[in-house]
Amino acid sequence: MLPAGRLLTQSPPSSPPSGMDQQNHQGKMALLAWQEETGIELVQINGQRRYGGPPPGWVGGPPPAGTEVYIARLPQDIYENTLIPLFQSVGMLYEFRLMLTFSGLNRGFAFARYASPQDAHRAIDSLHRYQLRPGCTIVVCWSTQKRELVLSGLGMWVSQQELEVRLQLVTEGICSVTLHNSPYQGQAKLAVLKYKSHEAAALARKALMEGNLRLREAGIRVDWLDSQLKKKLQQLCEEEPLSISVQGGNNLAVPGAVAPCLPLEDVLECLNMLCWKLCLRKPVFLIKCVLVKPNGWQKFWYQVVIPGFQVLVTDFTWVFSDRHGLSEFKKAKVAAALHTLQLLS
Repeated sequence: MLPAGRLLTQSPPSSPPSGMDQQNHQGKMALLAWQEETGIELVQINGQRRYGGPPPGWVGGPPPAGTEVYIARLPQDIYENTLIPLFQSVGMLYEFRLMLTFSGLNRGFAFARYASPQDAHRAIDSLHRYQLRPGCTIVVCWSTQKRELVLSGLGMWVSQQELEVRLQLVTEGICSVTLHNSPYQGQAKLAVLKYKSHEAAALARKALMEGNLRLREAGIRVDWLDSQLKKKLQQLCEEEPLSISVQGGNNLAVPGAVAPCLPLEDVLECLNMLCWKLCLRKPVFLIKCVLVKPNGWQKFWYQVVIPGFQVLVTDFTWVFSDRHGLSEFKKAKVAAALHTLQLLS
C-alpha cells in the first residue's frame, strides 16, 4: 500500500495543460500541498484512497453500524483537501474513502464513516444538497452497507467446502458461504457469500468480477444479493425437504449427499476408522437445532472439525421427529457424518 502523496508527486508538464486537464492538475497539486502542510497520510489501494480507519489518535475499536454516509455527485477534480475538512466540520471522522478511476480522477462518490450515529446523522442534515461550487450540489445519505454477494452459474459438482477454501484464497473477511439450488430454471447452483463489512464485500466483488476465482466452469457471475432473490431463497429453505432412505428404516435429509448402505449405528464408527486410515484425528461435531416445524420436521445446523484436515464440513440438514428410534440430535449427527464420509472418500 502506497501513500497517495507518492502517487501525485509527478513532474509538472513542460507546457501548462488546458481546460479540464488544467483544473484537475491544479486540484492534485492543491491536494499534495495540503498533505505536506497537515501531515495527513492517505493510502491508495484497490481503486480507492483512504484516510483513517482509524485516524491518528483514535482509541478503542471501530464505530458501530449506522455510522457511514454515502456521498455522490462529486466533481471529478475535487479531492480530500476539500472534502475531509468539510465532513470533519460536522463530526469526528473515523474514516474517509474516495473512489478513484485508473487515471487518478475521483469517480464521483465517496464514503465517510463517523465516530457515532449522531455525527453521521448531522452530516446528512447539514451537507445533503450542499453546494460545493456554483451549480454543483452534492448528495449525502445513509450508506446501504450491503454485506452479501450472490455467486451464480455454479455447476452441480461444486461443493460448499471447496468453494469456501477457494474464496478464502482470493477474498478477505468472509463470514459464511451457503450453497443453494438455483430457483431459476436452467441454472444449477448459486452461492450466497456473507462478508464482515460492506467494504470487504465490495473488494471481494471486485476481485471476483476480475476472474480471480478458479473453478472448473466458466460463466460464473457475481453481484450484490438483492432482496427479491434473498426472499425466494428463504422460502425454498422453509419448504419441506425430500428425505432419503438409509438402511435400518430411518429417514434422513442429507443435502447433496448419497447415503451409503450402512446401518445408522455404524456410520460414526466408519467415519472414525476412515479418519484413522488417513492419519487424521477423531472428528468433533457441533450441532444446533435452528428450526422446528409443526409437522415434525426439524432443521439442524452442523459443523464437523477434523484436526489435521484443513476444510470445515458445515451445512444444514432436516430430520423428522418420528418419536421412535434415534433422537433428532443423533440423526443430525449421522447426517453430518455421512456428509463428511462423502467428502473424505
